[in-house]
Amino acid sequence: MLLSVVIPVYNEVETIETLLDRVRAVPLEKEIILVDDASTDGTREVLRRFEGEPGYRVLLHETNQGKGAALRTGFGAATGDIILIQDADLEYDPQEYPRLIAPIVDGRADVVYGSRFLGGEGNRVLRFWHAVGNKVLTFVSNCFSNLYLTDMETCYKVFRREAIEGIELQESRFGIEPELTAKLAKRRLRFYEVGISYNGRSYGEGKKIGWRDGLRAIWCIVRYNLGD
Repeated sequence: MLLSVVIPVYNEVETIETLLDRVRAVPLEKEIILVDDASTDGTREVLRRFEGEPGYRVLLHETNQGKGAALRTGFGAATGDIILIQDADLEYDPQEYPRLIAPIVDGRADVVYGSRFLGGEGNRVLRFWHAVGNKVLTFVSNCFSNLYLTDMETCYKVFRREAIEGIELQESRFGIEPELTAKLAKRRLRFYEVGISYNGRSYGEGKKIGWRDGLRAIWCIVRYNLGD
């Protein structure tokens, strides 16, 4: 099975090369799809070095649109049997790909979420209220979707290609997380969660999501679970 690793990128010049080294090192057949969302810190120049290399697709947005828009672009370019979302920072460990895709490869799941709250090799301790916010959003999402997830906001979302084909995604920023969850839940797919490690970074280290994104996420939960 071919794995498509979709990586939305925005101003990650400090981490992108290390991240790509780690993704390449995973012993799986894969294609790496890099979507630069109009970076201004030199990231784009780093990514251009991979244009034309076997196993890479480099896609460039001319204006900054957000993570959701970058994922839409990446999903449209993916050709693999399984699609996996990877952030461009170093919060999530690509060495966990085999565990994440195993339920799909084994025929037990259509969708796998990597949960930061089920336990992995280790998790960096960060802000209490950030963790509470994630759990609140997951709880509200579960109430509307009737899923029993522990981590709706996780980066690591993995799908069989067929699971997301035909889904029209609208959110351009971080609202893509609850939108994806709502629309996948409506398809009555088989969901699995796998415990993962998490090396979260602080806002001072470049974390981009904020409290306004949390409010937007609640709106998205209601909209996409109750709407079309």
